[in-house]
Amino acid sequence: MNFNFLSPVSDAVLAHNELIAQQALGKKIKVHSQQNGIPDLDGVQIAIIGVKENRNDVNYIGAEINFDSIRKTLYTLFPGNWYTSIADLGDIEPGETVEDTYFAVRTTITVLVEKDIIPVILGGSQDLTYANYRAYDAILPMVNIVNVDTNFDLGDANLPIKNNSYVGKVIVEEPYNLFNYSTIGYQTYFNSQEEIDLIEKLYFDAYRLGEISSDLNMVEPLMRDAHIVSLDLKSVRAAKVSDNQKYSPNGFSGKEICAIARYAGISNKVSSFGIYEYHTSKNDSATSMLVAQMIWYFIEGVNCKVRDDDFLNEKYYQKYNVLVEEDDLTFYKSLKTGRWWIEIPFLPDVNNKLKKHTLLPCMHADYVKANQGELPERWYKAYRKNIF
Repeated sequence: MNFNFLSPVSDAVLAHNELIAQQALGKKIKVHSQQNGIPDLDGVQIAIIGVKENRNDVNYIGAEINFDSIRKTLYTLFPGNWYTSIADLGDIEPGETVEDTYFAVRTTITVLVEKDIIPVILGGSQDLTYANYRAYDAILPMVNIVNVDTNFDLGDANLPIKNNSYVGKVIVEEPYNLFNYSTIGYQTYFNSQEEIDLIEKLYFDAYRLGEISSDLNMVEPLMRDAHIVSLDLKSVRAAKVSDNQKYSPNGFSGKEICAIARYAGISNKVSSFGIYEYHTSKNDSATSMLVAQMIWYFIEGVNCKVRDDDFLNEKYYQKYNVLVEEDDLTFYKSLKTGRWWIEIPFLPDVNNKLKKHTLLPCMHADYVKANQGELPERWYKAYRKNIF
């Protein structure tokens, strides 16, 4: 298998790993080292990759990235009662151009996803999400992205790609594989009204920080439908991170961001998870520990997955029909987990993106609202997007 783009984990991390407890996570991870090369990936379900690329950061002034402190911290944590096998494949170094780095990221992620290995990507500027998305070109016809961020990152698609404008490129550049884009935790004062209006016009999902913080359970159905999760560390409130990482006094708490990472891991669809906008600093312990714990919770989520979307066998689900005005809504409830879905109908006379009835993850609250005569907002958006 060709992983020529990956450089090994540093000797400093490996030396530190020799000193930690035998029960710690670092003793159980398969590590890409200079001495032993790429580890055997048979049976591996999660692979950690660092990407040292930040040249498309709008604030780039030549700073380099190093993930050693994150790795040292992560390795010292103790695993839960996990069954998953984990590998740390080292880092993708910056290419001669940013496009070279994108190619390396795209190629590496494609190989891993095709092997049913979930890449956990450490970045680097968040425009790397574009390369992550392009890795699915030959894998899935339609891709759903969830972005945990203060900003929509739409930008001007006519300008060169940057970490605050990569979503515009995802939307307008061929091949058109994006079906849905969701932003979790955006803060209105960081986004122009034009961008907010465009998100609404495209029927994408957008949830303000206050909405999510008041009911974190809203994240679960969004993650359940995601293939790619991109998490911007700027979405974490400044008090929870090191000096070089501070962005806004408002944002998710450490507890909230770890819960969001766990929801991403629990999802049966999420096949790549990225944590971006990491800035190395000498006073780094708070950020390193938070990122390590986010990865820990994502892995914990992967270990708690339950396959509950088998709707071919009636003994595993209950079906409910609700008439709202002229729409006959069909809900499904898993008897294994109690999670809910709502059916998006296939319209045969429309040149739409869906070729069959599609089930959209939802909450019990959506079923309750439907019984009160209210159309679920996410169902309406998905239905409209299906038509256009």
